[in-house]
Amino acid sequence: MIAGCFTAIVTPFKDDAVDYEGLGKLSDFQIKNGITGILAVGTTGESPVLTWNEHNRVIESVAEKTKGNCICIAGVGSNNTKESLEGTKHAAAVGADAALLVDPYYNGPSSLEIRREYVAPIAQVAPGLEIIPYVIPGRTGAQLLPQDLALLNQEFDNVNTVKEATGNLDNMKHTRDCCGPDFTILSGDDGMTYEMMTDTRINASGVISVASNVIPKAVSDMVHLLEAGNTSEARKLLSAITPLFNLVTVTTMEKTPFGEVKCRARNPLGFKTLMSILGMPSGGCRQPLGKMTRNGLEKVLEAARKVQADTPEIFQPVAEFFNVDIEARLNDPSTCEGLFYEDY
Repeated sequence: MIAGCFTAIVTPFKDDAVDYEGLGKLSDFQIKNGITGILAVGTTGESPVLTWNEHNRVIESVAEKTKGNCICIAGVGSNNTKESLEGTKHAAAVGADAALLVDPYYNGPSSLEIRREYVAPIAQVAPGLEIIPYVIPGRTGAQLLPQDLALLNQEFDNVNTVKEATGNLDNMKHTRDCCGPDFTILSGDDGMTYEMMTDTRINASGVISVASNVIPKAVSDMVHLLEAGNTSEARKLLSAITPLFNLVTVTTMEKTPFGEVKCRARNPLGFKTLMSILGMPSGGCRQPLGKMTRNGLEKVLEAARKVQADTPEIFQPVAEFFNVDIEARLNDPSTCEGLFYEDY
């Protein structure tokens, strides 16, 4: 059963090349801090901007690190079924335990087509892998519906889990109604994990998390508390780490000569910026993602400083593993150099 706390690990870069040494350190950091598993090359890992050779090598690296330690989920989703089929075969060959399939983006197949022309062929070719559809219509413009998910679950023994990031509680409840009590729903949105795990109509079994790139122990602890039914302690922990959950998308208003514009720094830019500030392997994002605005950077710093001031133990695993002084790095302007646009 795929349940617990999984980290959608970022792909670190150095001089625009994948930093495999840094990826190894990040994987070791996750494993040391009790993560259930690591998702390699999800969308948080910037899958759209990796070549398939890079894509496959990142999965190999993570699969090697996780073997005997935790679960490895390979991100093999695409808007091209043939690519995903090849990626899935590779993931199975190198020892991944599961494959994540984001809904095909841009070309926008119907739910029927996603089921018949995408998930089904991949589930059929890799019966030894748990196949996890990833439903996030806000980023893909397509959606595998609960009815088609239930049909897949009936047809294939290896389709028993969904990563749910619709933000729609009614859709999640419908998934539970269609797929039954034994089907696994994982939160794909850090900020909704508590509600999804405590709502008995949804009964989620954990999260594939972005924030756990930086705070794996805290997110894992929250999930374990919820699994144990200790909602009061889980809520306290949720309150402490919510400022970081809010960094998945950082929205600011920016001034231009032609008026104000809304600027959204979307995942993984906020967290990779924070990781760079804290001294963790990151290296920024690949184009077309770039940098944050100065206002966006201030929001990242404000959130991290609040967590450090209120509950410094949250960042302690980072301090110990990467041998850094969190307080100093959050207040040293030099740690932010090159991480933001000087003007709009």
